[in-house]
Amino acid sequence: MEEKTMVNDILNGVKAELTTYQGVISEAENTNLRQTIQQIRNNSENFQYELFKVAQSKGYYKPATQATVTEIQTVKTELQQ
Repeated sequence: MEEKTMVNDILNGVKAELTTYQGVISEAENTNLRQTIQQIRNNSENFQYELFKVAQSKGYYKPATQATVTEIQTVKTELQQ
């Protein structure tokens, strides 16, 4: 398996984990459990960002083009309505 494929698979896996953690956090009633899952989520986010930077530096990931000021304003307006 190519390194690029492995990196992308790991990034996708971590992305799915982060979604799961967020669901657990939003439903956790126990404060200690909630804080523990938040800490785990934060660690996963840091790992994901570091791996993302490696993938980007190796050319495995090409970010989307940046939104224009007009596009940003359009979304902002729609969300405020």
